[in-house]
Amino acid sequence: MRTRKAQKPAGRGERRSAAWGKRFGALVLVLVTELAFAGVTGGSKNSPAFGPATSRVQPELQQLLAKAQQGKAGNQTVKVIVTYRQDPGPTHFAKMQGLGGRLHAQLHVVKGAAFTIPVSALPALEADPEVVSVSIDHPMTGLDDTTDIVTGITAAWSAGYNGTGVGVAVIDSGINDSHPDLWNSAETQSRVVYHQDFTGTATSNSSGAKYDLYGHGTHVAGIIGGNGYLSGGNYAGAAPNVNLVDLRALDLNGAGTDSTVIAAIQEAIALQSTYNIRVINLSLGRGIFVSYTQDPLCQAVESAWKAGIVVVVAAGNYGRLSINGSNGYGTITAPGNDPFVITVGATKSNGSSALSAETLASYSSKGPTTYDLVVKPDLVAPGNDVVSLAAPGATLEALYPTELVTGSDGNNDYFTLSGTSMATPAVAGAVALLLQQNSALTPDQVKARLMTSTYKLSSSSTVAFVPHLQQNFTSFYDLFSMGSGLLDMQNAVVNTNLAPANVGAALSPSVAYNASNNTVTLVEGNGSVAAASVVWGSSVVWGASVVWGANVTGSSVVWGASVPWNTPGLSAFSVVWGATTASGTQATSVVWGAAVSSADAAFSDAGDDEQ
Repeated sequence: MRTRKAQKPAGRGERRSAAWGKRFGALVLVLVTELAFAGVTGGSKNSPAFGPATSRVQPELQQLLAKAQQGKAGNQTVKVIVTYRQDPGPTHFAKMQGLGGRLHAQLHVVKGAAFTIPVSALPALEADPEVVSVSIDHPMTGLDDTTDIVTGITAAWSAGYNGTGVGVAVIDSGINDSHPDLWNSAETQSRVVYHQDFTGTATSNSSGAKYDLYGHGTHVAGIIGGNGYLSGGNYAGAAPNVNLVDLRALDLNGAGTDSTVIAAIQEAIALQSTYNIRVINLSLGRGIFVSYTQDPLCQAVESAWKAGIVVVVAAGNYGRLSINGSNGYGTITAPGNDPFVITVGATKSNGSSALSAETLASYSSKGPTTYDLVVKPDLVAPGNDVVSLAAPGATLEALYPTELVTGSDGNNDYFTLSGTSMATPAVAGAVALLLQQNSALTPDQVKARLMTSTYKLSSSSTVAFVPHLQQNFTSFYDLFSMGSGLLDMQNAVVNTNLAPANVGAALSPSVAYNASNNTVTLVEGNGSVAAASVVWGSSVVWGASVVWGANVTGSSVVWGASVPWNTPGLSAFSVVWGATTASGTQATSVVWGAAVSSADAAFSDAGDDEQ
């Protein structure tokens, strides 16, 4: 089983902070919102949340569209994803080539394709009736261990479940399958059954790294399915006999784009029957620019979900970001903002393997989501100081050699990372165990099973001191911080409740604010199970109190004074909920704005100690 490292002495994170601060700030697998091409930006902080109602060009490209319409685009180019009314073919590609565009990837799963186009081509795409949307192909990067004991994984092992026969697709920076922990129990064959690269970059280097030149994907794979061979079982993953499908969407710096991730998701769907892919792990993310209903990345994860694949996504590591005192609320990253997927936040162990000792990690992103106000994360899992597989010669290991951990062979076989990237594969591995137990479970039933069986942490709030920032951070224990609670597989494997098998049965609800009585109401999504359902009712999923101490009348939730952003007079309130117009209607919520102009696809932090 994976065990936690002993608590580290104060100041260790402080020693590493300077180097880490230079590396993406809070390295998280969130798509970089800074564009990777010179001179092109995604709009100012004053850009409207959405463009004109009839516009095919997404809001983030409106300024470039205006420049092109004025004949001022010059030779600028931009990487975009174009979706069409029907799956594009040669005619569409020829038309784009005629506009000066260059095809990068066909993305059938969203009826689209990725191109580099001249900015001057935007007006033609705006006028093309065959085009549904044109959005930026956002840069992306990666997120990070927790304990099998605290999540009840060992109870599932005792019941005979280890992930055998289940395939998990890891869409990340690759998997170095030379690590003995990723081989079968006889050490004769790798359980990484497939590799494919979508980055178009090198898959090996002179230092001996192969397939994973960054080190994040191998670490994630170990949390899902390492067997602990070189640690006497101490650092085994959640499903130690699962098969892993390596779909590399991030490069040696942990960076990728929307299109590389979408192409990998598309391939996972295509390989679903070949390798029995039942789970996709996405320990990555990016900022949110439009509603999930308009985002190609979210459309892709929904396609996988509807194809019968459980998609598990990191919430993001922006919980310490406080815009006008918002205390990290509203910082969930995409595609974790999609109501279908299972979105995972992170906890920390505080040196104990007891469930009751877990507390929220202050960096874990909180809901509600931008634009759509979806209740996220769906649940939390341990993600702080997780020991998992090292990838020798990879970027992270070279940058943070003090995080290497010695295996039974005397070599640096393991590595320590923290973040929601590490909490996510713990849940993905748990999903594999449930599907081994009952292969007939649908993605919605798996999500409902996990959420209804969580452990409810009893704290109302906790304070964490972060040495390298010399700052305290307060976490409030509500459904926007910890979702339905802490992953508890001991409960999940004995739970027999089944949500209806139809797609959409376990959509995460959204919330709406009623200014007349200062209430926040849970709004069930289309097709979701009715509130009266024994499986998906508010009291079952969220606990006796929807928000740990709130009053519940029907589906209406009234927050007490403990939550700092619930008072309309506070500036934090407008950040999370959006401004109220003169007519009294609620304006579109724009939580991130320009304050998060940069996000790195892979969410992980090698030096983010808390006390």
